[in-house]
Amino acid sequence: MATNTQVTERLLSAKALGEMLSLSKRQIFRLSASGKLPAPIRIGGSVRWAENTIAEWLRAGAPDRRTFEAMSGVGR
Repeated sequence: MATNTQVTERLLSAKALGEMLSLSKRQIFRLSASGKLPAPIRIGGSVRWAENTIAEWLRAGAPDRRTFEAMSGVGR
C-alpha cells in the first residue's frame, strides 16, 4: 500500500511579500527585476515567491539573487 506524502509550501503574491517586508507591491517587482530578491515562481500569468525561500533569504542577510543562489545551491 503506497502512501502519499503531501508537502505544502505557501506561495506569496507580490502584495503579501510586500506586506511581509513592509514594501509596496511596485517596489517588490522593482527589486525582483533588478535581481535583489530570490527568483519568483511563475504559474501561468501569476508571479509568486515561496515563503520558505524568502525566510531562508532573510536568514542569510537578504543578499542579491546571484549570491543567494550560490549560497543555497539553487539554480544548479
